[in-house]
Amino acid sequence: MAVVFISPKQRQKNFLMAIAGGLLLFLVFAFVGIFFTEPNPTQETLVFNKAKVDINMSVFNSERFKNLVPFTQMENQYSYVATNADGKQESGSISASSEPMAITKLQSAGLKVVKIEKIEIGRENPFAPYYQQTLMQTPK
Repeated sequence: MAVVFISPKQRQKNFLMAIAGGLLLFLVFAFVGIFFTEPNPTQETLVFNKAKVDINMSVFNSERFKNLVPFTQMENQYSYVATNADGKQESGSISASSEPMAITKLQSAGLKVVKIEKIEIGRENPFAPYYQQTLMQTPK
């Protein structure tokens, strides 16, 4: 029978300590190599490339430019309540660039304006769904 002076547990402990020490040594060298080295200085050269841009101003003298039509003014929506020639009350909405313009359009249509107000664009809560299903609850 062979005589063993080192127990298997001690041998295993020494093996794990050697691996842990090697890993620790590797991490120390990696840390020193990464964090304590400085980058090599490089000479900075300033490069300026002049852009080759030609602006053709003769476009403003062309016939196509002279025949351009300006954009029309955006019209607002107005809700109105008016009376017609028969005295009946009508309500609806009309598009116009301003409130006096809307009144003029209604008067030219033969209506006498009782009330007019601008319809605001958008919704009070923009995150509310457009179509909501309502559940009817029956009384108990």
